[in-house]
Amino acid sequence: MTLPASQITHFKIGKYDIVAQPALGSAQMLRYTVMLNGKRLGALMSMPSESDCKFLESPPKVPPLKVFYVTSRPGRPKKDAPPKPAPTEDEEAK
Repeated sequence: MTLPASQITHFKIGKYDIVAQPALGSAQMLRYTVMLNGKRLGALMSMPSESDCKFLESPPKVPPLKVFYVTSRPGRPKKDAPPKPAPTEDEEAK
C-alpha cells in the first residue's frame, strides 16, 4: 500500500508566505513552512496564524539562566565542619 501523493500548496497570511506540504511518513498531516521575502522563518505542524508567524519572525527576549549550584547548601553546615560553639548568656538574652 502506498501513500497518496498530495500537492504542495502555497498561500499567504498577512505578509507571510506559507508553503504546505505533506509531512514525511504521514498521509494526512501537513508541514507548514513560514517564509518572509523568500527567507525561511520556521516550520509548524499545525496551521499557523498571523501571530504564530510574527512570533517566528521576532521571538521574545529570554532572560539569562541563573546558575544553580548543586554543591551549595545554604543554611546547612558542611559535612566536616566543626560544631557551632554553645551560645553565651549574652547572646541568649537578645
